[in-house]
Amino acid sequence: MSPVLDTAYIPPRDREEVIRHAVWESVVAVDIDHRPAAEDISVRIGLGTVGPLRICSARATAVTIRRTERLARKDEEPAVFLGLQVTGTSLVAQNGRECVLRPGEFAVYESIAPYTLLFDEGVDHHFLRFPRAALALPDRLLRDTTTVTLGSENPIARLAFTYFSQLAVSDELHQGVHADAVVEPSVELLRAVLTSQHGRSSLAKGPLEATLGLRVTQYIRDHLADPDLSAARIAAAHGISVRHLYAVLSRSGISLGDWIRTRRLAECRRELAGPNGRLRTVAAIGRSWGFADATHFSKVFKQAYGISPRVWRDENHPRSSA
Repeated sequence: MSPVLDTAYIPPRDREEVIRHAVWESVVAVDIDHRPAAEDISVRIGLGTVGPLRICSARATAVTIRRTERLARKDEEPAVFLGLQVTGTSLVAQNGRECVLRPGEFAVYESIAPYTLLFDEGVDHHFLRFPRAALALPDRLLRDTTTVTLGSENPIARLAFTYFSQLAVSDELHQGVHADAVVEPSVELLRAVLTSQHGRSSLAKGPLEATLGLRVTQYIRDHLADPDLSAARIAAAHGISVRHLYAVLSRSGISLGDWIRTRRLAECRRELAGPNGRLRTVAAIGRSWGFADATHFSKVFKQAYGISPRVWRDENHPRSSA
């Protein structure tokens, strides 16, 4: 990842404010206490995004980072942070616990509670921010696995360190279809690390099964436009049988075909009424959301909304008279 902030090109008097602004805007609101004097502060930060995940790779002189109680209370989107130690050591403290990280190790901590990160030897670290909701893990499990050194004893954690380190520095994985393809595996891998910590297989299985319905529906939303979206594909993506998939959805009162069709129609309706509604034909918009047959698309759209897709578009984009 190429650095987007390098204090070598920033006047010493402006360095602390520029760094604070970049971190607050791109990662999270924290207090930053630099150990050296302003003229000796050295920071190189690379920033990236992979879908809903945010990535910050940093090399810097010694610093203490604090997420205060005041800042934690203002959190609008609860997040879980993954901090990977590249070289040197650091300390993470939260919820009355603390852990030391060495090269090849990492820890997780939450944005909704105060925390402190100590980098007495300087910073060589990757920070990855995950939406807390995406992990869909019980509060207690998250509390039990925050501020725990991960990597040396847990084989899944060792695998995760290599994976997330590569994800952090690979610009190719931050773009287009590559980024879309790695979001779900990234979330699943972090979930696997946290639930398998200390070999608690029963604890791992419970949250995964309890959140399966949520993860399945999120997968469907993410792939609504795919023409080959099917029960078999959805089941395979989650390592379950088609029968198990239907049972999970049934517990939530969801009929798979109706659920997909309803959301695809809603996307078509939104696009037809949107500012670019006339840039493509009605049939093309229907095809882009999985309706291969134009006649069938028009029929189910009218059944759902009491109006044909063409008339709906015309009502929202009346043609100007000559």
